[in-house]
Amino acid sequence: MPGVTSPLRGERGATAPLKIRKEAKAHSSPPCGGWSLLRQFLMTLKRWIGWLITIIIAVIIVLLALTGFFVDYQWLDSIGYLSVFMTRFITQAQIAIPVFIAVFAVLYAYSNMIKRDYARYMAADLTKRQSHLLNTVIIIALLFISITVALSESSGIWSQWLTFINSSDFGIKDPIFGHDLSLYMFRLPFLHSLYSFILNFTVILAIVTILAYALMYMSDKMRFYRLFEKDNVIRVVSNKDIVRAAIERIAWLGFIFFLTLAFGYYLKTFDLLYSTRGKVVGAGYTDIHVTLLFYRILMIVSVAGAFVFIIGAIRQKIWWAASAPLAILALLVTSAVVGGVVQGLIVSANEFKKEQPYIENNIKYTKMAYGLDKIEEKDFSADQTLTVQDLNENRDTIDNIRINDYRPALEVYNQLQGIRLYYQFNDIDIDRYMLDNRYTEVFLSPRELNIDKLPDNAKTWINQHLRYTHGYGVVMSPVNAVTPSGQPQLVIKDIPPKNADGVDIKRPEIYFGESTDQYVIVKTKQKEFDYPMGEQNKETIYQEESGIAMSFANRLLFTLYTGDFRLLLSSDINAESRILINRDIADRVRMIAPFLRYDDDPYIIIGDDGRLYWIIDAYTTSDRYPYAEPDNMNLGVNYMRNSVKVIINAYNGKTDFYIVDETDPIADVYKGIFPKLFKDADDMPAGLKDNLRYPQLLFDVQAEIYRRYHMTDPQVFYSGEDAWDIANEKYGNEIQEIESQYIIMKLPGEDKAEFVLMVPFTPVKKDNMTAWMAARMDGDDYGKLIVYRFPKDKLVYGPMQVEYTIDQDTNISKELTLWNQQGSSVVRGNTLVIPIENSLLYVEPLYIRSATENSLPEVKKVIMFYENKLVMEDNLEAALNRIFGIEEEQQAQPAAPAAPGTPQQQDLIRQANDLLQQAKDASQRGDWAAYGEYLKQLEDVLKQATGQK
Repeated sequence: MPGVTSPLRGERGATAPLKIRKEAKAHSSPPCGGWSLLRQFLMTLKRWIGWLITIIIAVIIVLLALTGFFVDYQWLDSIGYLSVFMTRFITQAQIAIPVFIAVFAVLYAYSNMIKRDYARYMAADLTKRQSHLLNTVIIIALLFISITVALSESSGIWSQWLTFINSSDFGIKDPIFGHDLSLYMFRLPFLHSLYSFILNFTVILAIVTILAYALMYMSDKMRFYRLFEKDNVIRVVSNKDIVRAAIERIAWLGFIFFLTLAFGYYLKTFDLLYSTRGKVVGAGYTDIHVTLLFYRILMIVSVAGAFVFIIGAIRQKIWWAASAPLAILALLVTSAVVGGVVQGLIVSANEFKKEQPYIENNIKYTKMAYGLDKIEEKDFSADQTLTVQDLNENRDTIDNIRINDYRPALEVYNQLQGIRLYYQFNDIDIDRYMLDNRYTEVFLSPRELNIDKLPDNAKTWINQHLRYTHGYGVVMSPVNAVTPSGQPQLVIKDIPPKNADGVDIKRPEIYFGESTDQYVIVKTKQKEFDYPMGEQNKETIYQEESGIAMSFANRLLFTLYTGDFRLLLSSDINAESRILINRDIADRVRMIAPFLRYDDDPYIIIGDDGRLYWIIDAYTTSDRYPYAEPDNMNLGVNYMRNSVKVIINAYNGKTDFYIVDETDPIADVYKGIFPKLFKDADDMPAGLKDNLRYPQLLFDVQAEIYRRYHMTDPQVFYSGEDAWDIANEKYGNEIQEIESQYIIMKLPGEDKAEFVLMVPFTPVKKDNMTAWMAARMDGDDYGKLIVYRFPKDKLVYGPMQVEYTIDQDTNISKELTLWNQQGSSVVRGNTLVIPIENSLLYVEPLYIRSATENSLPEVKKVIMFYENKLVMEDNLEAALNRIFGIEEEQQAQPAAPAAPGTPQQQDLIRQANDLLQQAKDASQRGDWAAYGEYLKQLEDVLKQATGQK
């Protein structure tokens, strides 16, 4: 054809010069032999050096990438949980390998098709070397993409896959489709992930296809003529050929897309059981009678649409191909319109009648999801008929009324028992112990080491990793006992710890805790700091085999892992040394078992063997329980069980997972997957089992849900006429929702006091109490929930009504105002509701804080309210005596021998003793400013006691 250049190589001058150059090169004279050999040798050596450097760099990169793997492997092996690691690793490999092969195969085949079309339609005749280079680049890119996708998918769905293949029945069927709940809890999550992966992968391929062929279409290098050598026919190639090729690729992708879409609509039918369209969570009238029908139609249309789309695309019948997506779009719009009409007109006009069976489903399944179906409900008369005999029979309850608050107590602990700058109390835990043979509720807090508080000149590598390695001991104080100056009375204190009667700490070191966020190396040539002892420091050497042995290989490994060459170069580290890592207990348990949810508030206990242990509550949770209301605390769950207790030895880091709820199907599945991870609750030492607490987080979630779901009658639930709120209180000067309280008390009808967690309820938008809820946790009663309901025909004061009564009392208000004007501030503590027999006692402690710097809050007064009687006294006993007239009753009894001095002098003597103790504590921690202040106050008190001015 005139004016057209043939695309065939060798027919024009483009290749001739190349041939001449090759022939000329072949006949040219070689250089001198010696120099040629030397040059070839140098070039070969250069290539080998280049390859060697490349290999060394690659090995270093691989080692750096795998250091985390090797460290985790050794660490989990050292603590006995390598099987958990291997189960996860093998499962991820089982997912990643087939995903990698499938993704790479699809991408490779697909890229070859696009590459062939590119060569066919574009001026892209490449040399052999260029073609090889292009193929190499494509393969490397595809390998990178495939590996990334495989690793991402395997790390995201490995636990879903394990629960999918190991699922076990709940023994409960859903009310709509009649399937066991295991389908929703264990299998559907994986199927949803599989559906999303296929759909997204298909859509991405379609987008890449459209972009690739669009670029070809818009390129000015497109060949308009192509000579086919087979029959020497010149064929005209136009833009339509590119469009036709693109349509063929899109046709097959569309076929896969619509089949996947059909599978998605099948899954969506089950998702209706989580619908939020109706009055409650779960499938409602419109979901069942409209949406479900449309989903089933959409499934059929999507399957049919897959075949119509591919036939229409291949045959270039545009309307055939477009009919599938248009039909689906029309059905979706129709479904939304019909659903809206049915919901807005038919259902809303008869909402309760239409939604009643679905409301019943929601109530039933929500209570099962949170374990509220087993709550025991009892009547509480609140008759307010307490007698002195009742008080005497409930002394364990009275003697454990909490007049200390954990927030001021934490300040006291840090100021009086911090001892040194680098010690810190992070939190206060509430527990119970036998002290002096009495069941006593206590505050307990560990003295942890905060390495950041070391002086700057002491923050050396040796100090931070070899010498200052652990915290030391705990502080304990009964919740009801205060010193004469109003501060918590410490029964375990100081370093080394002075133990209480009934509690003996034999191993006070804390190597694993909440503040231990860096590695340490023990058993080195450098002795560890143990605790301060006057002007000197007591030193120690770690006594157990915990951690990873620091062989030369491990020193090199951890040098790469931490990036710190001092691990490799330090002469203090030897073959006997061991590195302790992952010492933060929260991170530790999450690394071992990441599929559990953990409480943010671990608590420390003293075992009967004298060691310190941490207990972390672990939860099995899900957001896939059919018809269940989501939690109201932003946890994102609608199923929750405290099925696992994790116990960690604070000295050696030994971590044990105990299943304490054998009825939980999720825990049962995890136990089947990880048989070497979990232990039975019966294997837990009795000394640890005695200190298990019902977790406050779970209790608060249950209490929030129960506010509405105590209403089991669908009509009452629908109208919300008997809904409750958590009672409010005034803390400080702020009104807040009352915090659930751990308390030792004798429940009505029981023979002895026990440790319970309780919270009061009020009707919605009202302040009178309507019920209270308690969780038991002693012995065989652990985990039992009880709700005590008050009579609806009588007024039972709520905490806020007591607060209003306090505000209206002129005598109390006058004193509060006076204290606030004398260089101090008054803090109103928690309002405690104390059930005794079938009556209620209300107690609120008052704290005074001086305006001076470093002042400590002190319990100044105790306010008590009972049956319209309000008193404020110096202590709890005085308030009880005044409320119940005990002093008048006992006036006729022989008087006990009086202590020397007037009552005022006795009080001054108590203040002097307490100030002397505070001065000693201040000197021990080196706070000389406070020491001088306490001595000045002591001098003033002594002058008052002796009548001096």
